[in-house]
Amino acid sequence: MSAESANIKAKQAKTESPLKRSFKEFYKKLKKNKTALFGGYLIIALIIIAIVGPLLTTMDPYETDYSVKFVGPSAEHWFGADHHGRDIFTRVIHGLGITMGIGFFATILGGTVGVLVGLISGYYGGRIDSIIMRLIDILLAFPGILLALALISILGANMQNVIIAVAIFAIPTFARIVRGSTLATKNLEYIDAMKALGASDIRIIFKHILPNILSPIIVQASLFIATAVLSASGLSFLGLGAQAPSPELGAILSDGRDFMWDAGHIALFPGLVIMLIVLAFNVFGDGLRDALDPKMKK
Repeated sequence: MSAESANIKAKQAKTESPLKRSFKEFYKKLKKNKTALFGGYLIIALIIIAIVGPLLTTMDPYETDYSVKFVGPSAEHWFGADHHGRDIFTRVIHGLGITMGIGFFATILGGTVGVLVGLISGYYGGRIDSIIMRLIDILLAFPGILLALALISILGANMQNVIIAVAIFAIPTFARIVRGSTLATKNLEYIDAMKALGASDIRIIFKHILPNILSPIIVQASLFIATAVLSASGLSFLGLGAQAPSPELGAILSDGRDFMWDAGHIALFPGLVIMLIVLAFNVFGDGLRDALDPKMKK
C-alpha cells in the first residue's frame, strides 16, 4: 500500500501546476516559522473584519448620543463611547478598513513606481543610473515621516494626499532593492542569450528579470505596509491625515488624547488595533523573508 500511495502522490505532483507546487513549497517553509504563520492568519482575520465588519455593525460610526458620552466598555458599547457619545467599537471596525486601505494603496503606488525606477536604473546603468540614484539619495536624506509631513503641508490634509505622501517615501527603498537585484541578474547567461536572440529591452526586463527578483519585492511590500499604516495613523493623529469625523484609527486615537486620564478607553482600543496591524505585517514579513530567501533552501 505504501508503494501505491507513493506512486499516486508522484502522479499527482506531476499533474499539479508549477504555481500550485511553488505555493505548497512556500507554505511548507512558512509553517516552520510559527510566529510568521500567526502573523499571516492575523492579517487574514483583520482583512475579513475590515470587509465584513461594517456590514454587521448595528450602530452608525458618525451618530452622536451625548447621554452616553465617556461611557466605559459595557455590554451595549463593547469599547465604550467617546466624548460625542459615538460607539468606539463601531468606529474602530469602520476605521480598520480605512487605515489598512491607506497602507495597501500607498504600498502599491510607491512600490510600483519604485520597482520601475529600480529596473530602469539597474538595467541601463551609466548616466541614467547615476542621475536616478542621486535623486534617490536626496529622498533618503529625509526621514520618512518628515518627508510625508512636508508633502502634506504642500498638498493639503486629506486621505488621498496621505496615500501620495507615504507612497513617495516608499519609492527610494523599493528602487534600491530592485536596482541591486537587477544588477545581479542582468549579467547572467540566460539574459545574454535573450539579447543575442534579439529580444527587446522591455521583454527582457518584464519577462525575464522582474519575475526572478519578485521575492525581495514581496518581502519589502509586506514589511512596508506596517510602516505605511503607522505613518498614516501618525499623520491623522497630528491632524494632517483623515479629518474629523472620519473613523480612521489615527484620527480616533487623536480624539482620545485629551481624555487619556478620564476616559482612557477612547485612545486604548484604536491604539491596540494599530499595534496588531503593525505587529502582524512585521512578523509575517520576517517569516516571508526566511521562506523566500534562496539561501534558506536545502
